[in-house]
Amino acid sequence: QLQLVESGGGLVRPGGSLRLSCAASAFTLDYYAIGWFRQAPGKEREGVSCISSTGGTTNYADSVKGRFTISRNNAKNTVYLQMNSLKPEDTAVYYCAMGIGGCSNYVPFRLDAWGQGTLVTVSS
Repeated sequence: QLQLVESGGGLVRPGGSLRLSCAASAFTLDYYAIGWFRQAPGKEREGVSCISSTGGTTNYADSVKGRFTISRNNAKNTVYLQMNSLKPEDTAVYYCAMGIGGCSNYVPFRLDAWGQGTLVTVSS
C-alpha cells in the first residue's frame, strides 16, 4: 500500500521558518512527482508546490513563491518543503501527495497517494 508520512510541522512566529518532510518507507519515491498541498480551517485544500521525479522541475503557487523551496533527496527517499518568512495566512494542515507523470504547474498530474498531514501554525 502506498503511504506517505509528513513531519516537521509546529508552531512558529511570523517571519520564522520550518522544514517539512515527506517520506515513504515501503516503496521508492524515485519515479513519482511529489506535491505539497495545504488546507486552512474553513477553506478548501490548495496546491502549494510540486517537484518532478528527477527534481529538475519545481513549481510554486504565487502565494508562496520566493518564500518556500521544494527539494528531494532520493537517496533518503524524502521530499522537503523549506518554508521561510512565514505568515499567519500560511497556517494550515500541510499534506504531501505523489503521482506518476510529472507536475501540472504546481500539482502532480496524478494523485496516487496522500500523507496524513502535519499542522503548521504561524502565530505570535
